[in-house]
Amino acid sequence: MKTILTVDDSPSIRQMLAYVLSSSGYNVIEAADGEEGLALAKANTVDLVLTDHNMPKMDGVTLTRALRALPAYRKVPIMMLSTESSPTLKQAGRDAGATGWMVKPFDPDKLLEMLKKALGTT
Repeated sequence: MKTILTVDDSPSIRQMLAYVLSSSGYNVIEAADGEEGLALAKANTVDLVLTDHNMPKMDGVTLTRALRALPAYRKVPIMMLSTESSPTLKQAGRDAGATGWMVKPFDPDKLLEMLKKALGTT
């Protein structure tokens, strides 16, 4: 079973992601901000990170950079799920090492399709 770390400051988004992902057979670890996400990533083995961008303490691009600096996360897919859609911010995400970007609100089927591709399980 693949493990996905979700990082989002919105409890309702975390709840929705946990439902969609666990219903599709994924193990889900939840973090409420980038700092907690980084700590959980260091303490657990995860197959994919799904993070928001706009969060207190540490934003998604900063989290992505911090994860990519860790040897265990150099090749782990990191997907951004955010209300932000500006090309500049998307480029900043790519430059930090993000694998992909999806804009909220999200379609659960499209999200799962994107994650399967990133995990190589399609």
